[in-house]
Amino acid sequence: MTNRKFYITLLAVLGFSIETIAQGEVQPLNAPRLVVNITIDQLRNDYLEAFIPLYSEKGFKLMLNKGRVYTQASYPFAPIDIASAIASLMTGTTPYYNNITGTDWMSRKTLRPVNCVEDTKQEGFLTRKKASPAKLSTSTITDELKVGTAGKSVIYAIAPSCEAAILAGGHAANGAVWLDENNGFWCSSSYYYNSLPSWIQNFNSLHAPGKLSQNITWEPINELVGNFSYFMSSSIQKPFKHTIKGDHQYVDYQTSALINEDISNLAMQCMLSTGMGKDKVTDMLCLTYYAGTYKHQSVTRCQIELQDTYVRLDYELGRLIEFIEERIGKENVLFVLTSTGYNKEDDADYETYRIPSGTFYMNRTSNLLNMYLGGVWGQGNYVEATFSNHIYLNHNLLETKKISINEAASKAQEILAMMSGVRNVYTSFQLITSKNENIEKTRNAFSADHGGDLVIDVAPGWRVMNEDTQKSEQYRSSYIQFPIIFYGTGVHAERINKPVSITQLAPAIARSIRIRAPNACSSEPLY
Repeated sequence: MTNRKFYITLLAVLGFSIETIAQGEVQPLNAPRLVVNITIDQLRNDYLEAFIPLYSEKGFKLMLNKGRVYTQASYPFAPIDIASAIASLMTGTTPYYNNITGTDWMSRKTLRPVNCVEDTKQEGFLTRKKASPAKLSTSTITDELKVGTAGKSVIYAIAPSCEAAILAGGHAANGAVWLDENNGFWCSSSYYYNSLPSWIQNFNSLHAPGKLSQNITWEPINELVGNFSYFMSSSIQKPFKHTIKGDHQYVDYQTSALINEDISNLAMQCMLSTGMGKDKVTDMLCLTYYAGTYKHQSVTRCQIELQDTYVRLDYELGRLIEFIEERIGKENVLFVLTSTGYNKEDDADYETYRIPSGTFYMNRTSNLLNMYLGGVWGQGNYVEATFSNHIYLNHNLLETKKISINEAASKAQEILAMMSGVRNVYTSFQLITSKNENIEKTRNAFSADHGGDLVIDVAPGWRVMNEDTQKSEQYRSSYIQFPIIFYGTGVHAERINKPVSITQLAPAIARSIRIRAPNACSSEPLY
C-alpha cells in the first residue's frame, strides 16, 4: 500500500512538471533575468589593486572577493582602441572577422577616413552624428539574445561615446545612448526609435551636462583621495580642482570621473522606465565606464585625478549593484566586468631621456615609394592614400600598366623594410593567407574590406606621423594586464591566474543564459 501511494505521488509530480514545461513556465536553473555587461575603458590591474585602501566594501572589493576573477586577460590583436575592443568583446572574435579595426579607417571607395559607426541613412536625436552598427559584420552576444528569445529581450547600451554605445548594443538592441560632445546632452539614433524616448529626455532636462555647463567642477571625492599617493613623484601632489569649460568642455567631461555617475544614473533610469529584469526573459544592459586619464594626459600630470577616478568608479559600481539587486533580487542578475585593454595617453618624451625613438613620416614614405616604383614601371602616382600605418596602392593605375597588386606590394615591401624605425612590413596578401603565428596579432587586427595594401609595423617608441593631418601615434608593445570578473547568480568565488583571451567572454555569457554564441565566435567559453 505504501509503494502504491509513492508511485501515485511520483506520477502526479512528473505529470505536473511535464505540463508546466509544456506551458513554458520553467526557466533553466540559475539563468539570470538580467545580465549587466560592464566595460571599463582603460581599466588596469595595477591601478585597480593599488587603490584598494580607498575602496568601500560594495564595489570593486565585493566583485573581487565574491566573484569569479580571471586576472590575466588580453586581446589577441594589436593595436587596440575602444571601438575594436568593444566590438571584439561583444562578437567574441577579432577585427579580421567583425570588421571593426578601430574608431576610424580609410574608405577604399572615397579615399577619406570614415567612422566605424557612421551611417548617413540615419538621423541623430539631439546630435548631428548619423550612426548605426551597420559596419559591424558579425552577430554580437546581444543579437543572439534577441534571436534566442524571439525578440522578447530588452537590450540597452549606455556609454560616454557613440562608438562604445552602438557597438556594445549590436544590431538588435532596443536602444543605444551616449553623450553628444558638442551640446552635452544624452542622445541616440533613428536606427533605434522614431523619436527619443521620454526617459532620456527627462534625464536630460534635469541632469545633462549641457544643462549644467556653467557649474561643472571636479575635485577629489574626499580628503583621503587627495592625500593618498600610489605613484612615484619628485614633488608633493596637491589636490586638484577642475572647472570643465571652454570649446571642448564636453569632450573633456567624457574623460573626467564625473561621467561615470551619469552612466550609473542613466542605467538606473533605463531599468525603471523599461522594466528590465522584471520577467523571466533574460535582458541585457551594456554599460561603458571610464578609467583613463583626464584629457588623455600622461599619468605623471594627473596622478590624483586618476586615483579619484578609480575611487568614484568603485562608488558607482557599488551603487549600481545595490540598486539592481534590491530591485530584481541577487539571484536574478549576473554582472560581468572587464576592460578595453589599452591606454590612451600623451606620447612619452623618450628623446629627452635618450631612449631609442623616432618619427616615421607617412607622406615622405609615399613620395619615396612613388619615385622608386616610377623608376621600375614608369612615372605615376602609385600610392593612392595613407591612413595610420596603412598604405593604399593605386589599383586603377596598376591595372592600366598590367601590374599585379601583389607584385607592386612586394616591390614596395622590399624598400620599406630597409627604412629606419621599421620593424616589419606586411602585404595584405600575406596577412590574409599566412598561417605564421608570429604575425597573428597583426593579422587579427586587419580587415580585408578596408585595410591597406601594406601595413608598416614600426619599432616600439617610434611615432607614425601623417603630415597632412598632423596626427601622430606612438607605438608600444607592452602588455597591459586587466581582469574579467563574473559576479552574481550561478557564480562561485574563485581566482584564476592563467592567461585567457577576451574572445572567450561572449561564449561564456552565452552559456550562462542558454543561447548560441555569436556567429563568428570560435573560442571556448571561460567556464
